[in-house]
Amino acid sequence: MHDRLTGQELVALVQRVFRPRPEEKALAVLVDLPDAAVPDNPDWHARRDMAREWVEELAARRDALGLDAHLVLYRNVRTNNGDLPEGAWLHAGGPLPPDADALDPAAQVPFGEVLAAHPILMAPTEFSATAPLKVAARTLPIRAATMPGFRADMIPALRLDYGEVNRRVGILKDLLDRARGAEILFVHPGGEARLYLDLRHREAHASGGMLPNPGVAGNLPSGEAYIVPYEGEIEGDPSQTAGLLPVQLGGEVVLYRIVANRAVEVLPGGPEAGREAALLAREPAYANLAELGLGVLAAFGLSPIGEVLLDEKLGLHIAFGRSDHFGGQVGPRHFSSPQAVVHIDRVYVPEMQPDVAVRRVDLVLPDGSLVPLMRDGDYVVTF
Repeated sequence: MHDRLTGQELVALVQRVFRPRPEEKALAVLVDLPDAAVPDNPDWHARRDMAREWVEELAARRDALGLDAHLVLYRNVRTNNGDLPEGAWLHAGGPLPPDADALDPAAQVPFGEVLAAHPILMAPTEFSATAPLKVAARTLPIRAATMPGFRADMIPALRLDYGEVNRRVGILKDLLDRARGAEILFVHPGGEARLYLDLRHREAHASGGMLPNPGVAGNLPSGEAYIVPYEGEIEGDPSQTAGLLPVQLGGEVVLYRIVANRAVEVLPGGPEAGREAALLAREPAYANLAELGLGVLAAFGLSPIGEVLLDEKLGLHIAFGRSDHFGGQVGPRHFSSPQAVVHIDRVYVPEMQPDVAVRRVDLVLPDGSLVPLMRDGDYVVTF
């Protein structure tokens, strides 16, 4: 069965991912709830039920786990990677409330108290909590596995050999750390598009499915190395990121013209191009190139399922928007409202962008030499 983790598998997962320490006493599973502004959907409802079952299974195996397990509810924040609300609710067991409007205001506890009491967190939420939990982990001794959009069909990805996944991710992180730039050649129906990403002044991150040390947060399932392109924050040293970035949205390939790590123009095209141009005009922070990600899970036999949590781990992806949670400069204050904060990944695998191919990716070393990284969408580095 691939649609349900057994209690024994859940205990093994927590122990493998987090390696709990003797002084750690509790684990929290965080779920966000729908409300009048953001109605429920079947996947979201099933995810909350799955989270409740996980907590029940873990609580029943308290002695084997060595941790108390609690389910924590909170009102959804209406956007991916927006800041968490001030308050949350500890679920006492039994059926879940249908939505956030059914929660008792008098039972609310400060979210900070929840984080302080639970050094280990899992967050199978509708809206990604990765950014705020990464920020919180800078000052609190927590570690969090964020699982936005998690579905039962992702469970096989939790059963992978994460020792091998982590090893491959580490190789890619080391290559990104050595590089001062990345040259990417895309091919699309309109021809070729070349993009240079400035990787100076940055450190890459490894998300290999293991979170043994406090002060970190990352996705689960995992399997990527990633880095924020340099955004030009050093006075007198502008970002060198520039070129054209094609993104297939539906049946249309949209071309963004990139200057100094920002999309400054959407080239004329169809209706999707018009919508993207309007979004850039309305939310300038959306134009920021926030991430170059290199996923490895395609080599383990996984395919896209339509959820970015898993799909981005399959290969190359480039994100727009918020970057401060990855070590960049663009955060919630740069957007027009908390609800407008976004970090949107564009994933370059054939199933997701069939009309855009990654013909070549080379990393540029400080001496100007090139390290071939990808050819025709596949890695050519030795793992």
